[in-house]
Amino acid sequence: MFLDFYKMDAQPFGVTPDPRFLYLGRSHLEALASIYYGIESERGFVALIAQPGLGKTMLTFKLLEKLDQTSRTVFLSQTRCNSRELFHYLLNGLGVDPAGRDLVSAHNKLNEILCREKLAGRRFVLAIDEAQNLEPEVLETIRLLSNFETPQTKMLQILLIGRPELARKLANPELEQLHQRISAFASLEAFDSDEVVRYISHRLEVVGYEGDPLFTPKALRMIAEQTQGIPRKINALCFSSLSLGCALGHRQIDVGIMEEVIADRDVESFQRRGTTRRIAPAPVTSGSVLSGYPAEPRRRFGRWALGAAGAAAIVAMGIGILAFPPGRADSTIQESSTAGASIRNSAAFIADFLTLKSASPPQPSGENVQASDLPVAEAGQAPLNRDDGEAHKVIVHPGETLRQVIVPDDSAIPSEGSVTSGKNSAMGQHE
Repeated sequence: MFLDFYKMDAQPFGVTPDPRFLYLGRSHLEALASIYYGIESERGFVALIAQPGLGKTMLTFKLLEKLDQTSRTVFLSQTRCNSRELFHYLLNGLGVDPAGRDLVSAHNKLNEILCREKLAGRRFVLAIDEAQNLEPEVLETIRLLSNFETPQTKMLQILLIGRPELARKLANPELEQLHQRISAFASLEAFDSDEVVRYISHRLEVVGYEGDPLFTPKALRMIAEQTQGIPRKINALCFSSLSLGCALGHRQIDVGIMEEVIADRDVESFQRRGTTRRIAPAPVTSGSVLSGYPAEPRRRFGRWALGAAGAAAIVAMGIGILAFPPGRADSTIQESSTAGASIRNSAAFIADFLTLKSASPPQPSGENVQASDLPVAEAGQAPLNRDDGEAHKVIVHPGETLRQVIVPDDSAIPSEGSVTSGKNSAMGQHE
């Protein structure tokens, strides 16, 4: 808490409508005088209409505090209700248990209380906050409450408090009778820049702050501009700036602190960041195979992964051969000529691949590999074409193996006897 750091007795910029902190700017002073005069004159209905955050509730509490010595007052804020629930809330405010009461019974009980207060010489004031939420039929029920009267005076004074939506509801033709009974309409306006400075100073005085100015003149101007003179926004911005100032050990709130606080409270920037993270597409290169995955990392992977796999295969075969004693290796190779040929073919393929790999120029990193970049087929090798429509016939003679059918040129392949002559002989023929 920054109260000890700045030597304050209480929170100067709280969120509750404490009447102690009410600062009467020009419009607030006029509104309070208008409402008070309407109730003192027992006009029946008065209304306070203003935008959110301008201090309607705090002004109402100040009014009820002033009237409490001579009047019986009830403040209602539960306005999303029907007529029966409204009467129950009203009886609860009067200390009467409404359980089991229907609308007629609640109406009679209220009439009894009003008569008792009138005989005692006390006025009865009902203040209904957030009145813009009331349904038209409930507003009509409230209008009927004004029928509690004597030939000389109204027994019930009703204050309707709400946002501008309340004025639009009252302008509805079906609520014309209620509109006619409202004797005074009061409104509130935002503070100008000078009133913002006096508003902040007033709140600091209430909590006992003494010392040098807590906000620099430029910081006060920034508060007035950012909050547009709305008291609720002023409270929030001042609270955040004092919290940050305390954390940084600053005895005075300057422009630097205000800029940081304003940036931290910029809700639109958070919304833009969230939207950017949500809708920004992943970068897609034209050569990518799967949508959302760039082709460049995949191409780099293909270049080094094939070479690494080939080198690993050679090392593995070399370890496997060296792991056997010379005699064991020869006997193993003799057991299967097909296995020996497969090993030689694999070694030849890997060697040719690595030779071709080292001879081919590197591809540009920013482009995809095109068909024109692939190595041209060696002379004498016809390209594989599956669409030429030609059929190739192979004649299989009795006793031929599958390997002989696939590789018809037996002269290019060592015979089984040459393989059995030893590992060195077989490797020599391959070379």
